[in-house]
Amino acid sequence: MSEEHRRRPFHRPTLRPTELLEGVAGGVDPLEAAETAHRTAELVIGRGREEGRDDPELTRRLIRLVEELGLSTVAEMWADRPARTLPGALWRLYLLHEWVRRQPEDVGRQFSSGAAHAEVYRAIAGLVEPPQPEDLRRLTEEILSGVFTGDLAIALERASAFCQVMAVGLVDPSAAEVAHDQVRRAARLRDTADDLTACARLWRLGELH
Repeated sequence: MSEEHRRRPFHRPTLRPTELLEGVAGGVDPLEAAETAHRTAELVIGRGREEGRDDPELTRRLIRLVEELGLSTVAEMWADRPARTLPGALWRLYLLHEWVRRQPEDVGRQFSSGAAHAEVYRAIAGLVEPPQPEDLRRLTEEILSGVFTGDLAIALERASAFCQVMAVGLVDPSAAEVAHDQVRRAARLRDTADDLTACARLWRLGELH
């Protein structure tokens, strides 16, 4: 990442992204909605990376952002932004965390199924095998924590690897036939993995906005 990008100043308002959404709910101009999405993403990232290392409680709050604000609010902030943008990347990371939080058993089975055929991606994700529900939750929390207190590019790459393993788990290479819905879901996960890898590359170049 360039020195200029690392030193880019951020405002320090109280972390209340919902206040920035007041103008979005009424069907405002798409450009204004996009600006709000990028502003809230920079607010969350900036506050977390400036203060998170010295304030563990702030980091915990940011990790629990969906639990505090609700999935629909976070979706309203960022879900419509392109995948290879800062708000688009944040949305995908939080969505992965919420998926694991809500369906740990299903995710664990799918991950174990894919890990046998995607050992490199499993190692990059950093998850023991077989994973327990607590291991999965810890993984996605570590990824989100890395967004605010570590190397954001590495956090994105770990999330990408996790998606790759999950995609393989949906489409068993040894199966004679795979349901169309599973093939479609696996393709979406691979697309998400590719997008997260691209975001990691953009972040290192100082071009993820």
